Amino acid sequence: MLLEPLRTCAKYTPNFGKNESDEFTVTRFQEVYGADPLYHWIGLDSELMYAAHKAAGGMTSIYRQLGTGCERLFRAVIGDTLRIAPDDLNWGYDVETDDGGSRRLTLDAKIGCTSILDSAAKTRMATWLFTSANSLGISKNRSKQISGAIFEVRQGYKSADAKRQNADLRNAAHAFSENDLPVIAVLSTQISDTLLRRYRNGNMLVLTGDRIGDVLKDTYAFMNEIVGYPLDRFFERNTDTLRREVNLILSRLLSPKGA
Repeated sequence: MLLEPLRTCAKYTPNFGKNESDEFTVTRFQEVYGADPLYHWIGLDSELMYAAHKAAGGMTSIYRQLGTGCERLFRAVIGDTLRIAPDDLNWGYDVETDDGGSRRLTLDAKIGCTSILDSAAKTRMATWLFTSANSLGISKNRSKQISGAIFEVRQGYKSADAKRQNADLRNAAHAFSENDLPVIAVLSTQISDTLLRRYRNGNMLVLTGDRIGDVLKDTYAFMNEIVGYPLDRFFERNTDTLRREVNLILSRLLSPKGA
């Protein structure tokens, strides 16, 4: 589940803005760049230049596909461990588009207390929701009304894109209006302090991959102590397989011919 999206990165080839339907191979690249006088004169029609483009675009693809794998893994673990039906894991809302139509926005997973069958897990979740909301400065009376959590799962958050941040905060406001706690769960440590503050000031709980054992700040502590599945140990058990496959993918990306 985690590796499947990443495997698609091994097939990545840059298109150089040509929008050609066929794979833009190193041979095709050298034909195009070799026909450009300037690029040919200075030597940009080189296999190494193609490999540099391939690696740059492939790096972006690696992060994107890792994010997709993390989303799928997180959702599956929550559903299996808490025995939440697939439909109950879904959350979204409709927004009006500029042309008068509507578009549905969805996030990665929902944990609603009413969807949890195990009484001990339900109590853990309810207590965590109240404590989390209260830690964000939300009043105790309002915190008591929170009945679920909406999760946006990220492998990391390297972007400083204001548009993306504003969209996250709009999603958070909508979730909060439905008495759900908006949560960003980051599996790595890659998120800036500035972004952390902005989200937390917007009544969003942010969990990160910093393994500090705090269920209000640490994704792995939350998964272990509240959900009941040690996600960090899953990665530790499988690290040899994961590293071996990712190394193969990176090797293909860094090779001009994908060998």
